[in-house]
Amino acid sequence: MKTLQNLIGGIWEDSRSDAFHEVINPATEEVVARCPSGSPEDVRQAVDAAAQAQPAWAALPVAERVARLCRWADTIADHADELAEIECREMGKPVALGRTFIAGATQGFKAAVTEALDYRFEETITGPDGSGTTILRRPLGATAIIVPWNFPVPMALGALGPLLAAGNTVVLKPSERSPMSAVRLLELMDLPAGVVNLVLGDSRAGAPLVADERIGLVHFTGSVEAGRRVGAESGALLHRSILELGGKDPVVVDAGVDPVATAAAVAFGAFVNTGQICTSMERIYVHREIAEEFVDALVDVAGTFALGDGHDESTVLGPLVDRRQRDIVVRHVNDAVERGATIRAGGTVPEGKGFFYPATVLTGVDGSMLVMTEETFGPLAPVAVVSSFEEGLEKAAGTRFGLAATVYTNDPAHMVSARGIPAGVVWVNQWQGGGPERLYEPAGDSGMGATGSRAAYDAATRPVSIHVAPAAPAAPGAPGAPSTLDASGTLGAPGAPSAPSA
Repeated sequence: MKTLQNLIGGIWEDSRSDAFHEVINPATEEVVARCPSGSPEDVRQAVDAAAQAQPAWAALPVAERVARLCRWADTIADHADELAEIECREMGKPVALGRTFIAGATQGFKAAVTEALDYRFEETITGPDGSGTTILRRPLGATAIIVPWNFPVPMALGALGPLLAAGNTVVLKPSERSPMSAVRLLELMDLPAGVVNLVLGDSRAGAPLVADERIGLVHFTGSVEAGRRVGAESGALLHRSILELGGKDPVVVDAGVDPVATAAAVAFGAFVNTGQICTSMERIYVHREIAEEFVDALVDVAGTFALGDGHDESTVLGPLVDRRQRDIVVRHVNDAVERGATIRAGGTVPEGKGFFYPATVLTGVDGSMLVMTEETFGPLAPVAVVSSFEEGLEKAAGTRFGLAATVYTNDPAHMVSARGIPAGVVWVNQWQGGGPERLYEPAGDSGMGATGSRAAYDAATRPVSIHVAPAAPAAPGAPGAPSTLDASGTLGAPGAPSAPSA
């Protein structure tokens, strides 16, 4: 059993913490690593290293930063199988699935950092009098990334790319439930010491990292409760935060679509990664006209999601990350059944070791049930029947969350009306559709802060305007010399209108 170490200033070293916890393989319940719980001293040294490395990293030409980051991405791609195997051991994701997501995340990382070559880090606007205003987008300095346990490598890569390409340095804190893949990810890195640092632990590392006054931005993905604390701490310091929090994503299935094909697509969106995706399909509203055929097909597809250890290539559904997460799923299912829902597939904890739970289809659900109001994060497909597409949209919007939503329809007018769903991303006829140019901001309790494409670079930089007049002012008393103060106290020429900065 390996005891994991921090990476600080290019050196792998033991934590200053004297507390540790065990990382458990959720398929076998065996201990696979020993992770430190974190300490303020670990964080202080990591932020020191990031702050010291940042000026030299920012001074490199953008093209050189991009080239170095792209070489790292190529190395990651070469080790996708290894990283996927580590994710399988620490959080249960099937290796085949993990490999696919890591390959996609690596391509996305390269696309995101390459976008820096076209981003306007400096732009000059010339006025009619010959004056010029130059807008510089400067890096924020040392930043922090806190990633969740469900996609440790892809989520880290998604946040790292624009921050690093823009000239920032990073302290990365993975979840204490899946830290091993992050360790290996940084072992594969060939960047200057201190550009990316790693601190391990739970809130004993996360809290002091967010509270460090030298951290210019915190990119946090996790629960709503933890996100509120991160946002409050960052706000108190007047620092930025990007928060991607929970979701309770709806699906609206219109009349007129192929119920069998759509059921297959919905099953994938509900069950993939054992439902442990922020944008999993967690509320399904299907039109009455096709509901019976849709549900029958969904039940059939659910039966094909074979449970097992993710190292077996035939496994489709791995375990939940731990017993605590499975207990949440069981509680939501039991609550739904007690309130009148019907289990059409799954719904029973299998015997034996591992935190497994089968692909489960529920019907007869309503808005009083936990499975329709609280994030489940498990392989559940709760289906409610609606009388019209408009009713489906209304119910889809009836939530405090607003991460993403999916609509299946062949009606052009309904495709347009789907735009009104209050979510950061709305997918029409293709869950997880869109390319690297996509940008969004979650709504409601699902978070805050726009990200993706150019928005990620806007968030990673601070704009500074530098105005240069065509000539220096005349000497005091000479014609044209400034002689008055406007109402705001800004020096201005006599009789000239003023537009001082707020």
